[in-house]
Amino acid sequence: MSRQNLQTTSRRRLLQFLAASPLLARGALAQGVRPDDPVDWAPRELDKLIADPAQALDVFDFEPVMKKNVPPAHFGYMATGTDGELTLRANREGFRKFELRPRRLTDVSKVDTGADILGIGYDSPIVIAPTGSNRAFHPDAEVAVARAAKAGNHLQILSSVANTSIEDAIAARGAPVWFQLYTTQRWEIGEALAKRAEAAGAPVIVVTVDVRSSAKWETFARLRRTDTRECGSCHGGNDYLSRKPNFAGIALGGVGGTAVTNITWESIKRLRDTVKTKLVLKGILAHEDVKLAVDAGIDAVIVSNHGGRVEDGVSATIDVLPDIVAVAGRMPVLVDSGFRRGSDIVKALAIGAKAVCIGRPYLWGLGAFGQPGVERVLAILRAETRTAMAQIGAPSLKDLKPEMVKRV
Repeated sequence: MSRQNLQTTSRRRLLQFLAASPLLARGALAQGVRPDDPVDWAPRELDKLIADPAQALDVFDFEPVMKKNVPPAHFGYMATGTDGELTLRANREGFRKFELRPRRLTDVSKVDTGADILGIGYDSPIVIAPTGSNRAFHPDAEVAVARAAKAGNHLQILSSVANTSIEDAIAARGAPVWFQLYTTQRWEIGEALAKRAEAAGAPVIVVTVDVRSSAKWETFARLRRTDTRECGSCHGGNDYLSRKPNFAGIALGGVGGTAVTNITWESIKRLRDTVKTKLVLKGILAHEDVKLAVDAGIDAVIVSNHGGRVEDGVSATIDVLPDIVAVAGRMPVLVDSGFRRGSDIVKALAIGAKAVCIGRPYLWGLGAFGQPGVERVLAILRAETRTAMAQIGAPSLKDLKPEMVKRV
């Protein structure tokens, strides 16, 4: 072959490679090569944000609006993972390892998304996960979230470190909400929080068991450096817990944070003997711990890696969900971390989860538009879930089966 023909052949092969490369898809149009991803024809334009919740096509439309509205440090607190944020990314990438297997010729003219979660009926299996300090994102804080939960009849779980008390959250929701508990380093504090939640009418206490040390939030730290506000008046000193309404009247004795190194199975059994509410453990990733939870009389577990916020290098929750469901028996399993689409939710439900908890997406809606933003985020996820159920051939949650999902 002549040198000229060799150069021509090599150039043709290079152009074919470039045309097929997803890494260069964004530059394909500029090169006159037709891209194979439709998103290249209509990319998300960050300089043209939605001005109304109704304009949102998916939950991701809310995040850049929140970033515009919320101070950099507050946005960073919400968005950050820990260390290299491998787990933060793994939570999204994990869904690619599972594919839906639709069954055809099933009547899905009516799709019922109603869910029974620990004996209470809700219109959807989508649960509002506990997130702290919501006033950092909108003045109405968790009250706005509770009202949005009421509008869509969603279960809400309130964080110990919410800016809203358990009593006010229940009043805004118009129904009982679950209470997420950080036991703290002193048993007396956790016990007092649990008793307060029980007295307020919370039927379930969700004990978070995965915050064992302070997290290294690099994204948060970098964005905080760009924040020109004087933050000492709100965040100064070691009084983080004392500024949270659920801790009002509780002697903290110098305990200022939520990290807990001394919580054990004995602590859980002691709590089981202290309150009459149902108990749920949040932060479970190993099937061995599920067996111990069953033995300890726990009512349910939430498979969670805290959205990648407290530890890095652990598995995506969708990855470990099948093994955990397999050993849970009749004990309900809920799951969170990384869920952004209705198809994500349906994959988890088909594997065997009873419900899916959503965190950051509703905060995007809250920071963008307040209560209407939260309502719209939840409505989008409900609609996508209903569509995914219809497409897979499941007219109700009980029709979702493990064989409708395969690991690839």
